[in-house]
Amino acid sequence: MIIAAGGGRRIGGPEALLHQGDKPLVSRMIDTMVDAGCAQVVVVLGAAAEQVRRTTDLTNATVVVNRAWGTGVGSSIRAGLAALTDDVIEAVVVVPVDMPGLSAAAVRRVAALPYPDALVCATYDGLRNYPMLFGRRHWPGIATLASADVGARPYLLAHKDQIVDIACDAVADGSRIDSPELMALYGLSVPEQRIGA
Repeated sequence: MIIAAGGGRRIGGPEALLHQGDKPLVSRMIDTMVDAGCAQVVVVLGAAAEQVRRTTDLTNATVVVNRAWGTGVGSSIRAGLAALTDDVIEAVVVVPVDMPGLSAAAVRRVAALPYPDALVCATYDGLRNYPMLFGRRHWPGIATLASADVGARPYLLAHKDQIVDIACDAVADGSRIDSPELMALYGLSVPEQRIGA
């Protein structure tokens, strides 16, 4: 599941509109998830959803639009989990779109425990971060407790003794883009819109 719904107030616009070079970051993240072997990729859009749909190839993903995106990432997690209706799926890997240094190798490491009772977090320098894996048995509790800008954190704190930490330092960069300075560092931009006559 790719969370790409935020308005990006700290970077001056929606994260889902970010481009790295000439390719939308959403497309790069879809490719990363597919390369990692994810059977279904769900993209949760919110801010600028229609613009993203018009300008980005989303054919390899199930697209969900979170109309309540302004309430925080918790509502996007709930919307994404609700879209996973295939009973064969035992677990979901969750990533934010604003993590350009994420690799398929990191997703594969976290997804190595695709069990319904698993809770897995990638770590960078010993700190928990994305990607995260939520086993199916945890989905109802996560959906109930996911709130505002803290997302699944309340549920994870309540179940911290069940979390498996997997170091991903050697295979990915855990930085998230939360400032114009980081956008510049990673070569990210929001392309200008061209208006046809």
